[in-house]
Amino acid sequence: MIRRWLISALLLPFLSSPIVLQAAPGLELRGFAEGSGAIMILETGSVIDPYFTLQALLLAHENGLDISAYASQWVNWLIARQRLDGSFDRYCRIGPVWLACRGADADDALLAIWLKFLDTMPAQLNSQPAWRKSHDAASKTLATLLDRKRGIYLVSPTFQQGLFMDNLEVWSYQTARTGLAASVGAREFARAIRNTFWYAPSGRFLVSTQPEQKTMLPGFYPDYVAQLFPLLVDYPLLPDETGSYYRAWMKQHRTLWLSQVSHDYAWGLIAYVALKQNDKPSAQCWLREALPYQQTGHWTVTDEVIAQILQKKGLLPAAANVGCN
Repeated sequence: MIRRWLISALLLPFLSSPIVLQAAPGLELRGFAEGSGAIMILETGSVIDPYFTLQALLLAHENGLDISAYASQWVNWLIARQRLDGSFDRYCRIGPVWLACRGADADDALLAIWLKFLDTMPAQLNSQPAWRKSHDAASKTLATLLDRKRGIYLVSPTFQQGLFMDNLEVWSYQTARTGLAASVGAREFARAIRNTFWYAPSGRFLVSTQPEQKTMLPGFYPDYVAQLFPLLVDYPLLPDETGSYYRAWMKQHRTLWLSQVSHDYAWGLIAYVALKQNDKPSAQCWLREALPYQQTGHWTVTDEVIAQILQKKGLLPAAANVGCN
């Protein structure tokens, strides 16, 4: 086999036939996706939250998984249900029909991630009027949520509070759009986020602008998760060097994180941050602890995508004799 490969390599420059590039591995969402384009939060579930589907598809796309089998159908499915002001609801299956059943958890983050997703498909965005109309409506509505006094975005027209993780999502979209995290606008926004949410007395980012956040006892979600969220989007204004900041979080919360899947959700996003930080052992521990919960109510479409990303990178679940606490 090695000899045959060497001969092929030596002959390659002299061959006139075109080089065939290996196609990117395709994302597989069997059980989550329907032929209509709908993609559910849970496998064979009855609820669609557009935020989680968009988050999952963007992560797949950014990590080299081919999402073309789902992307355009999903966009068309969601555009057909978009509100006139460009915002979205959450949807529940009533018999064979998907109907709006709850408002979005947060308009600002959802609009930002929707715009970011549409921008990954510029050809369709420029050629399909419905896509462009949707993009323009979402962008206009997102702009109305800016709190000009503090320089951050508010959750929605009715919930006039700012959320830390939401603003990081909007910052991530804006830096992706400009291509420069160091642009003047991005730097000003990043500083506004830090000035608003960093709380020096407790040495942590507050999850919300609600005054009671300063005295509430923190929990795994949203408080501990929020501290790691800046690393997910490469937000630069951390209180410490990135690696030290990450390792301190893992030292304090790793065991608690890996135990979540048994009673809450798998929290694959943290395994993805571990991958970004080249902490493969933590990502492998997550695979070992979380994979048994596939096809359960603890496993979201985001977890499924992250498991596929980790496996594409060659990671296997940690062996049974490896300590993960």
